[in-house]
Amino acid sequence: MDKSIEQITRLTLEHYERNARQFLEGTRDHDVSQNIAALLDALEGAPPFRILDLGCGPGRDLCAFKALGHEPTGIDGSARFVEMAREWSGCPVWQQDFVALDLPTAYFDGVYANASLFHVPSAALPDVLSKLHAALKPRGVLFSSNPRGHNEEGWNGPRYGSYYDYATWERYLLAAGFAPLQHYYRPAGLPREQQPWLASVWRKA
Repeated sequence: MDKSIEQITRLTLEHYERNARQFLEGTRDHDVSQNIAALLDALEGAPPFRILDLGCGPGRDLCAFKALGHEPTGIDGSARFVEMAREWSGCPVWQQDFVALDLPTAYFDGVYANASLFHVPSAALPDVLSKLHAALKPRGVLFSSNPRGHNEEGWNGPRYGSYYDYATWERYLLAAGFAPLQHYYRPAGLPREQQPWLASVWRKA
């Protein structure tokens, strides 16, 4: 792995390790039901679905998918988050760095990447998306939600982020073999300048 990418991800993960409890308390009540529904509504076939929660954090959304009768698996690079997510959700949770994923082939019906892929440096993003594409079953679905921007990339305090507009994000996903299904901005019902999140849904082509 490129040493600079390795350092970026290590420092970002160290931030989450130090602040795991505060992150749990600050996000446990966030309503992301719109995002969960966007993924589930796009899935084909009969449930329950195998869902990979990429960047599951302490496990809030794992609990939601499990409560809906699905078979979620979490993945996170933070050891503390992995421990918390296993305890909170009772689901399998794997500790893996996003830039060094080791996933089963054609295993998942859906990948749910809520506020996680923006931490991947752009130089590593094509490889990460390729691995997620390979981990999905034929016609599987990838959901992502990222803070949007004008294609800036760099440090935001102790965390590294890439902030794409839709056109640039679409180019990355198309190049990785995904077809667009829909995209929208969050929170719903606000003027665009007050919608910092870009959510999008993609099918494995």
